[in-house]
This record gives sequence, C-alpha cells and structure tokens, in this order.
Amino acid sequence: MRPHLLVGDVFANGARAAPNRTAVVHEDRALDFATLDATANALAGRLGALGVGCGDRVATWASTTIELAPLFAALAKIGAVYVPLSGLLGLEEVRDLAGWARPEVLVVDDPHATEARRLPDTVLGLEELVAESGTSSGPIPRPTGLTGADPNVVFLTSGSSGRPKGVVLSHETNVLRSHPGALLEPRGDMVCPYPLFHMGAWTIALQQWQARAGVVLVPPDASAICEAVAASGATRLNCIPAVWRRILAHVDANARRHPLASLRFADTGTSATPPDLLQAMAELLPGAHLRVVYGSTEAGVVTCLEHADMFRKPGSCGLPAPGVEVRLAPDAEVEVHSTTMFDGYLDDPEATADAFAQGWYRTGDLGELDDEGYLSIVGRTGELIRTGGEAVAPAEVEAVLLELPSVADVAVVGVPDATWGEVVCAVVVAVGGTAPTAEAVRAHCRGRLAAYKHPRRVEVVEAIPRTPATGQVQRRLVAERLVGR
Repeated sequence: MRPHLLVGDVFANGARAAPNRTAVVHEDRALDFATLDATANALAGRLGALGVGCGDRVATWASTTIELAPLFAALAKIGAVYVPLSGLLGLEEVRDLAGWARPEVLVVDDPHATEARRLPDTVLGLEELVAESGTSSGPIPRPTGLTGADPNVVFLTSGSSGRPKGVVLSHETNVLRSHPGALLEPRGDMVCPYPLFHMGAWTIALQQWQARAGVVLVPPDASAICEAVAASGATRLNCIPAVWRRILAHVDANARRHPLASLRFADTGTSATPPDLLQAMAELLPGAHLRVVYGSTEAGVVTCLEHADMFRKPGSCGLPAPGVEVRLAPDAEVEVHSTTMFDGYLDDPEATADAFAQGWYRTGDLGELDDEGYLSIVGRTGELIRTGGEAVAPAEVEAVLLELPSVADVAVVGVPDATWGEVVCAVVVAVGGTAPTAEAVRAHCRGRLAAYKHPRRVEVVEAIPRTPATGQVQRRLVAERLVGR
C-alpha cells in the first residue's frame, strides 16, 4: 500500500535532509529546517495538550510573521485544519468569519491581541504559544486514521453575496500542487510578497520546503522586495502585475545597483499581463525566465505562458499545466478538470455543486482558446471584483456605503485597470445632490472593511439601473456606462 501524501512529512523530510539550511526568513529572523521542524513538534504537543486534535479547525488572525510557519507545520502534523484569516480584517469581520468557520481555537498575533479579547472564541497568543512550547527533537506520532484525503487548509474567499466560501484543500492536493519534481536540483531562495492568509504564499513556501530551499517573506513593497532579493541572492520571485510595476519604477529610480540580478525565474499573474509590462520585465531581467501563471485557490495552477511564447502570444495566459484540462462552456466560461482540484466549499454542498458542471470546475472567467490551445481571459461571468489578486464582493461594500447619510442608493462594480486588473468603483445616488467624495467614502470604510475593499473611485448618477421584477442591480450595465468617463 502506498504511503499517504501528508504536509507534515514535508517538514520532517527537510529536517532530516538539510537540517542546517535556512527554511524561512522574515525581517531579521530566520529558522533552519531542523529548528522549524523541532518547533513544530513542540507546538504540536502543546496544542494536543490544549485539546486540539485531528480534524479540529484552528483559525489565525495575524499579519505575516515567522511564527506562522511552525504553527502551520504543527497543525499539519496533528491533522488539525488551518483556517487563516487576513490580518487586514477588522474585529467585526473576524467575529463574523469565526462564527461561520467555528474554529476550536483562534490564534492571534500581538498586534491583534487586545481587540481579540472582545471575541467569544478561545483565543491563544501566537508569539506566547511558540515561546512557551520551545523545541522538541522527538517526532510526532501520526494521528490514527489521518490520510492524504483529509483537509489540511481552508482558505476563505468572498462569495458574490458577501458570505464567505471556505476552499478546502487536502493534504494530498497541497503536496502535489507544490511538488518540485522527482529530482531536487539546486533551487535557490524565493522571495514571497504574498500574505500568509493567501493560498499563493503557502504554495510558494511548500514548493521551497519540498525542494529543501528557503522562502523569504516580505511585504508587497518594492524596496523591501528588492532588498530581500539582493540580500538573499534569491533566484525566484512571483508578484502580481501591480507589484511588478512598483518594482520597475523603484529600480529605475535607484539604478546605481541592480538588486534583482540574481533572479533566474520571474513569475506574474493572475491572468493576462500587459505586454508592455512583460517587455519591461524582460529588459530588466535578461537572465531570468519569465512566466505568466493563471489559476485560482480552487483549481491551483491552470495555465502557464512560458518565456518563449511571451511576445508571440500577447495577452495570453498560456497552455494548461500538467495534469490540467481546460475547455470552454457554450457561454465561453472557462472550465477546468485537474488532478489537484479543491475538495469543495466548507459546509456548503450547494455552492460546491454549483461550482462544477459534469465534474468540471466553473472558474467564473470568460475565455478564448486560439488554434494552438492557448487560453486568454476576456472577462468575468459573475459579480466578484478581482483587484490586485484579491476578491471583493460588491454586496458587502454596498451594505457599508449605505450607512452614509449622503448616499440614497449605491452600486459597486469593478472597473478595468492596467495595474490592478480591476479597481473598486462606487456608483452612488446622492441625497439632496450632495455626494460624498472618494476620500470620505474610504474614511467611512476604514475599520469596517479591509483596505483592498475600499472604493478607489466614486461616480455620481441620478439612478442605479435595476431589474424590474426583483430590483437587482444591473452591474454590467452600470460598468458599461462608466467606460469613457
């Protein structure tokens, strides 16, 4: 019988094969593979003593910090399910999400500890938990019955109504999505600017850890990214287009020394990337292999546009990845069949069933396939706004904006943007003709919504177009009327 693919084994394997090699770096702190595994073992024992066991959910409310790496490993080792909540969320958002996800415990970092005391959940301090646990060289016995098909992580995404959906990924899926191949050639460090509540961050980290290489965690700040690449001699970097533009502007403004010369792989996504940006990246990084990656939390990597096709297929996001099939539905929606598909939405069989058509995952993206099978994304079927790699539910933002006394009616839509993919735009009907400014709208949203959900643009109209029968906002019509404004 074949052994199960379990995420916890990644850390034990790394400690055995490369104990003194750096596994993770954040700011001025680093953990080698031996210390990461030993800290995870001790944390696993501590959590077990607190009653956390196989199948229990453990949520975190934290910004990126190095302590999350051993916590992630510890939860995998005991079969507990990791549910990361964004450190950008406000208290009420976390209260709602924790009530929905029903974690056994909520682990929070120091910056969120004071607010977290107002929550009804069992709350543990992350830094204190790690410090008190110490390290342990003893292995953690595998929980009886834990298999590769069991859930490892639940990543939260926005639903179209504002209600979250929890994307369940099994141990096997996470191991396969991040497996570097049969042979472990020298890989080099990778700089990761994604926050640790994102699937992308943990997939990158697991890719590195399975290859016994390091991951350097940084904020999506051009200066911090460039400094990290230069300091670590990193060979790999993956950023969304908006962050690559920041990097290009930063390097142009500070051209005395090229901080990215060590890069050998430079990836971008999340779907199409403007050709002018790819050209600028190619000029900046002549020694790097460029790739455009398209995928999702549910499906993992779907397609990849390789360097050789970069300028032959402008606007494309490439060919299907290994183990992936892509087809277009009659309405041009992109559908995916994959060996590393998610395991459904947490406690939501109806949404899970709606996400598939005869076993094919419905992405919600509209696409085109050329005569060579290269995919291009041309739009969205649903209402979710995709901005800078984040998903925003219009209904959630509208509910907050309707609290403003100057807003009689509102529709929130995504407006195409070369940097962000889309930007959040609030289209409002003003009370008495006095409309709020964009600054006033964002100030009102502060503390109520995560920053990426704040409207960057406000437009005033006399009326919001709605369907006659149900009064639903006709978002596509709203968005079309904004073109050219």
